[in-house]
Amino acid sequence: MTSTSKSNRVLVLLGSPRKKGNSTALAEQIIKGAESRGAKLEKIFLHGKNISPCQACYACQKPDSKGCAIDDEMQPIYGKLVQADAWVIASPVYWFSMSAQTKLLLDRCFALLAYKKGAFEGKRVAIAMSYGDTDAFTSGCVNALRTFQDAFRYVGAKIVGMVYGSAEKPGEIKLNKALMNQAMQLGKKLATR
Repeated sequence: MTSTSKSNRVLVLLGSPRKKGNSTALAEQIIKGAESRGAKLEKIFLHGKNISPCQACYACQKPDSKGCAIDDEMQPIYGKLVQADAWVIASPVYWFSMSAQTKLLLDRCFALLAYKKGAFEGKRVAIAMSYGDTDAFTSGCVNALRTFQDAFRYVGAKIVGMVYGSAEKPGEIKLNKALMNQAMQLGKKLATR
């Protein structure tokens, strides 16, 4: 049985350097859909955040770990990731995969289990991507989508849906009404348990 939860918390992670870019426009539609179902949302623009790459120090994997050893702006994001019931991850395709900002976040999620055992289990995830090529294959979008699928399957999170499409100029994707509707429906689905 599914129900709409008024306390459903959704964390939106925006991986584009453009605040009005195409992946952000898709994420905004997902947000509208989730809010229509009573979800409480918080957005984080990753661009401009001081988030370092994983250093492969494995401090987060030790039995007595207190979390990631890197003291940067990822630290407060860990708590938000743990507290949220669902995540929206939005990214443009850059050089045949997700943006560097998004990949930094994903790599640093390696430490998330140090903040809460089973932190990924039961998380619902929506993915939004945009690309400038003719389709998801030639653009490399499928590479990023596959990375998300593999990573979240491995940790026990559930991808409830993905929306992606082609657009060149910032905001141009809004002209694709069918895709915008699909993103809205994904938001509603994300906010429904």
